Amino acid sequence: MLLLAAGAAHAADDKIIIGGAMSLTGVQAPLDTPGVKGAEVAVKYLNDNGGVLGKQVEFINIDGKSDPVTVGNVTVELIDKGANLIMAPCDFDFGGPASREAQAAGLVGISTCASDPLYSSWSLGDKQFTLSMWNTTMGAVAADFAFKEKGWKTAYVVTDQFIAYTKSLSKYFIAQYKADGGEVILEDTYTNGDNNFSAQLARLQALGKKPDVIFLSSYGQDIGAIIRALREVGYDAPVLGGDAYDDPAMHAALGEKLGNNVFFVTHTFMTPEAHPDMQKFLDLYQKQHGAAPDTAFVATGWDTVMMMAQAVTAAGSTDGAAVAKALEDGQFKLLTGDLDYGTAEEGHVPNKSAVVVELKGGKPTFLGWRRPETLPAP
Repeated sequence: MLLLAAGAAHAADDKIIIGGAMSLTGVQAPLDTPGVKGAEVAVKYLNDNGGVLGKQVEFINIDGKSDPVTVGNVTVELIDKGANLIMAPCDFDFGGPASREAQAAGLVGISTCASDPLYSSWSLGDKQFTLSMWNTTMGAVAADFAFKEKGWKTAYVVTDQFIAYTKSLSKYFIAQYKADGGEVILEDTYTNGDNNFSAQLARLQALGKKPDVIFLSSYGQDIGAIIRALREVGYDAPVLGGDAYDDPAMHAALGEKLGNNVFFVTHTFMTPEAHPDMQKFLDLYQKQHGAAPDTAFVATGWDTVMMMAQAVTAAGSTDGAAVAKALEDGQFKLLTGDLDYGTAEEGHVPNKSAVVVELKGGKPTFLGWRRPETLPAP
């Protein structure tokens, strides 16, 4: 172990190592893999422009395999390899183990897009952050969009019991929607992987009236399966959800016929209309990966690395406490929106805007940035 520790220290002197425990396989891969690709573009850009603190940046990702235990184990391996900063998966359940190991080692860890308020300094430690808005913002944006902008006064809410993200997103949507004046006519649940929505449909049909909007908080390909089930029995109300909808595979599965009247809240939109610096990123991404990005999750990887670089530069080192303070004190202009963190006592709350997207004919359409005037309490 002494030899390993010495080797790690030597590696850290020569370069800055970002260790990623991002999942390239399993249910988490559609959210994490794009982030890895975006991070790779950011690392190349930094190195082509002199690196950080005069050092080259190395990004080492080991597949977390959508398994929390594996994520924790590979994070330990990355720290042993000399990682100075940790990039954690895009979810509290899957990413939390990475940030816990980073905290134990005195390192800053940043999740690319975990949005449950559990992803906070309150539960993970004073050096842990998430790039994403919290679900307080995501749910509030969805609720305000539904009630205030669209005038959808009644809602049917389905909550997938899969992970903390799916449960808290519904919780905060409901809180804001009711505060706005909306009526939730039925709260229902679903278990990810069931692939059978018949019991929920029976309960919905028994109400005898159709909701103005269906808020569906689910994950992975189950989203498309549930939307298909609703449409096949005549529920043509708009379907609304969170950033898990930002998955091109789901859009393709719904296709031109069913991929309509679907709305979701996400991190940004991959066209220049969303951000003045987006075209520069799109060009770099196309050159490096040979294709255009098709989900906002690529921008979360770029932003995480670029924010790490700004914080390390401001701190003058990769010391965990100094970098954490730089993140708390800094204001970051990102492709995923301007970001200003709260203090550790405030949970490192990410004060941020969100984007609303509409699916038309299976293709996403940018509806613009939104920032709620009020938020439900986390």
